[in-house]
Amino acid sequence: MARPEQVLLLEPQHELRFRGPFTDVVTTTLKLANPTDRNVCFKVKTTAPRRYCVRPNSGVIDAGTSINVSVMLQPFDYDPNEKSKHKFMVQSLLAPPDMTDTEGVWKDAKPEDLMDSKLRCVFDMPAENEKTHEMESNKISSLSKSESSTLSMKSMASSMDDGEVKKIMEECKRLQTEVQRLREENKQIRQEDDGLRMRKSTVMSAPHSSLAVRVKEEGLSSRVIALIVLFFVVGVIVGKLAL
Repeated sequence: MARPEQVLLLEPQHELRFRGPFTDVVTTTLKLANPTDRNVCFKVKTTAPRRYCVRPNSGVIDAGTSINVSVMLQPFDYDPNEKSKHKFMVQSLLAPPDMTDTEGVWKDAKPEDLMDSKLRCVFDMPAENEKTHEMESNKISSLSKSESSTLSMKSMASSMDDGEVKKIMEECKRLQTEVQRLREENKQIRQEDDGLRMRKSTVMSAPHSSLAVRVKEEGLSSRVIALIVLFFVVGVIVGKLAL
């Protein structure tokens, strides 16, 4: 007696493809869908059990639902001249309405009640020309970004006349002078603070004086830092324009 037709819908239907390189675990997914109004028991078997790890390799698919089975190929030395002879089989069985023991159902199943689908394994190794093409594409992309940035800087430089460049240079000199002045002022405040600490004033007055000096010093330090950052940014812009 011929076996009944497989009720599960497999995706893919006929072959499992594994794409190299095979120096690490390569995983592909097999989708099993149950379009019937009954629960279906399933098992996934292979002719090379030591080469694959299947999760889950058995179970029950409820009516109208589906599951994804992960098929993991273990690392191995790939030989392009060797054709894969590995095969997988998905075996299924309509679950009894009163099922309580899945393994017992498989043991008691009659051969004419079992359904199966076979899939072959295909190994794909990326061709060398594909790798070369990918490397060239990445290189072209990097060069395009670099050229775009260079053109943008040249365009900005050409849009500025000599008068604007001269103004930027003068502003840089002014900022440099301002930074130097603030450094001298900051140094003087430090010296005054050291003098105040050396004096033995009253317990109440000394802390207030020192606190005031520190507040003023911190304010000036913040201004110095802000001006230095601004000076650095302007300097970078001028340097790029000069190029």
